[in-house]
Amino acid sequence: MIRPSTERGSRFDSIAQASFLASGPLTGPNVLRAPLRPRSTGRRPHRTTREEVAVSAVVDPVQVDAAIVDSAARRLAEAAAERRPCAPVRDLIDPQDVHTAYRIQERFNAFRVRAGIEVVGRKIGATSEAVQRQLGVDQPDFGVLFADMAYGHGDTIATELLLQPKAEAEIAFILAEDLAEGPLDPARCRRAVAEAVAALEIVDSRITNWDITFADTVADNASSGVYVLGTERKTLDEFEPIEASMSMLIDGAEVSTGTGAACLGDPLNALSWLARQARTFGNPLRAGQVILSGALGPMRPVSPGAVVEARIHGLGHVTATFE
Repeated sequence: MIRPSTERGSRFDSIAQASFLASGPLTGPNVLRAPLRPRSTGRRPHRTTREEVAVSAVVDPVQVDAAIVDSAARRLAEAAAERRPCAPVRDLIDPQDVHTAYRIQERFNAFRVRAGIEVVGRKIGATSEAVQRQLGVDQPDFGVLFADMAYGHGDTIATELLLQPKAEAEIAFILAEDLAEGPLDPARCRRAVAEAVAALEIVDSRITNWDITFADTVADNASSGVYVLGTERKTLDEFEPIEASMSMLIDGAEVSTGTGAACLGDPLNALSWLARQARTFGNPLRAGQVILSGALGPMRPVSPGAVVEARIHGLGHVTATFE
């Protein structure tokens, strides 16, 4: 399990930011693309027979202003590197321009890929009505999980690595199979899941005071921060996601509750939605990847000294301490 230290995080941000700011426009084969190197699951990793296409090659039916994309991505990258929130990117693009927002996300993430940080999965955001109300959005989005975001049960997380962290309790899926072909409906996605595991997602925003529109959160890698996986893992023969109930505690006090049904009606619906979106964007989900399926209840802010625990009935619990 990778446990980023404050020193390592600061060093990475400086190197990665320098690499990013020195880079030219990222197009064609230089941008983020699958297959992504998954964590080991004891299975042979996916091997592609062709170079899979970049996001921009799939979702650019019209030309997007590359200068605007670059300017917005640089703003977010500098906020992350300097640990200082920035102004929303909606002053550069239309707040409802999802197409350009995902191009900005691609560019924002590309500097980490160039720095050699491994992509280990995806996250789905704003899947519950409670979180949509908190964020002021009306639809889900998705982002990329990197290896340096991953923590294990009981780990300590340095809050200075984050800007404005908030905790969510979720069900994570570990994929046993690629989700690249066929209908990608919930039944197909269910068969592709190796295990489910209780998870905490610590969402974060590079944008001051979480003052975001949908385009802002999409551009900001779906407001991703870090995530924590529990130790108890169940197959979907042993655990039914839609029937799950969740309680999240901070310092022993219950602060959020929810159910599997709150996540787009069923966390497997969320996985199906993501699988179809990922394929459309040219980066299908792959065996071994971690998928955070979305919050089961409202998110809550965390601060130094807090102990956060998520309890998911039938799937155990997961905790993290913030310092």
